[in-house]
Amino acid sequence: MAEQNFDDSLVLVTGASQGIGAATAKAFASRGAHVLLVARNAKNLEAVEDEIFEAGGKATIAPLDLTDGESIGRLAVAVSERWGKLDILVLNAAILGSLGPVAQIEPKELNDVLTLNLVSQHSMIAAFDPLLRKSDAGHLVALTSSVGARPRAFWGSYAASKAALENLVQTYGQEVENLSNLNVAIVDPGGTRTGMRAKAFPGEDPGTVKEPGVVADAICDLVASHYESGIRLAVKDR
Repeated sequence: MAEQNFDDSLVLVTGASQGIGAATAKAFASRGAHVLLVARNAKNLEAVEDEIFEAGGKATIAPLDLTDGESIGRLAVAVSERWGKLDILVLNAAILGSLGPVAQIEPKELNDVLTLNLVSQHSMIAAFDPLLRKSDAGHLVALTSSVGARPRAFWGSYAASKAALENLVQTYGQEVENLSNLNVAIVDPGGTRTGMRAKAFPGEDPGTVKEPGVVADAICDLVASHYESGIRLAVKDR
């Protein structure tokens, strides 16, 4: 399939300082999009931005803490003032938390996981909803995990956050379906060579799972296709 050119498209990717987020930002930039890179680590964001510039792409960094709702609001205002719309929003940022029995999950850590993986995602949707609706063909893509649909022992807090995120995003998709040209999609990357994966499976050989670029290309191809809003795409491992 020929790659779609995303010239004149504005793409915002959260968690863009590393892993799938960084790869997705670079993939969209390589196809002509101007990419907004959002994450907490400014130094890592600058490194991703440099790679995009060196490849002839366009990017702007926006270092911020996604658990700060006011910062999200200010970013949305800045995007509105400069570009007036947002074409593609990729909600990738997340934390794993500790793996262990549900009965032993510490309330503070559960709160931290739910705050970033769910509450902050809602804040992003709420803040950028008006800008996505102004796009001729808006897209919201949320990254999930297989445990969001199929519970797995010891993954309770992370799985609960992803299950809730999937429901939230798909509900939002139904609400805007007949009111705008905005489509939503859920993407399950599967086993991917990331820092989170290494934390979850410390004894695993990284060479046995796919690189983040495979997921990034799948996201770009999905957005370029005529997919049905609300789709849940599982990226093949190989």
